[in-house]
Amino acid sequence: MSAEESRPCVQAPAMLLAAGRGERMRPLTDTTPKPLLQVQGQPLLQWHLQALQEAGVAQVVINTAWLGGQISDHFSGVFGIQRLMGKRKKLSISYSHEGVDFGGALETAGGIARALPALGSVFWLAAGDVFAPDFVFDSAAVQAFESSGHLAHLWLVPNPAHNPRGDFGLSASGMALNLPADDPALRYTYSTIALLRAELFALPWCDIPAGNPHGVPAPLAPLLRRAMDAGKVSASVYTGRWTDVGTPERLAELNR
Repeated sequence: MSAEESRPCVQAPAMLLAAGRGERMRPLTDTTPKPLLQVQGQPLLQWHLQALQEAGVAQVVINTAWLGGQISDHFSGVFGIQRLMGKRKKLSISYSHEGVDFGGALETAGGIARALPALGSVFWLAAGDVFAPDFVFDSAAVQAFESSGHLAHLWLVPNPAHNPRGDFGLSASGMALNLPADDPALRYTYSTIALLRAELFALPWCDIPAGNPHGVPAPLAPLLRRAMDAGKVSASVYTGRWTDVGTPERLAELNR
């Protein structure tokens, strides 16, 4: 067995995106942040926390804005499932309160850049409004990504009805493709689950200062597309259960 094969798999920390207003979910989100809406008996965000804890992730950062105090009050600083406490460490939770610090959400890249000092060089990313109960935050995927030198690895899903054109292409060699709008090639939808490298949030990909001290809002997609054009983003297709809980109708369907 080689040294690489015998190297133990070490988990990466994670960031969960939970700062959005949830406009399409109104009036449900007028008094409850979308990540706390109940899906099959527990808050939507708890499904991700549970999967991260079961996978051995030790630290997660959650960004908040709209009604963010409800999220930190609900989950506090530690997440642990009683039946697993004797087998796995608890999951430590910290918060990046964008609403408190800057008066509103910083969008995806802006929020990640703000939280980056707490995340390290490689980290998981997942949106708090996505239901993917079968997804495994596998430490082996972390090890493969660290060895690849890529800036991002995305999990793509078959296109749902609300996004029939998809987002990104996928090459035979497993690289994500930033296809021109008129390219008829097959596209998949970005699941919002990814492994990212901190280098993606520095020049030449991103011009936000380290830690985003001025609260610059910025989306993630342009950074990913630049990195794709440079051959720095890999991807794989995830076919487990996945729902973007973006409307009251999708939430009701999940709970039926």
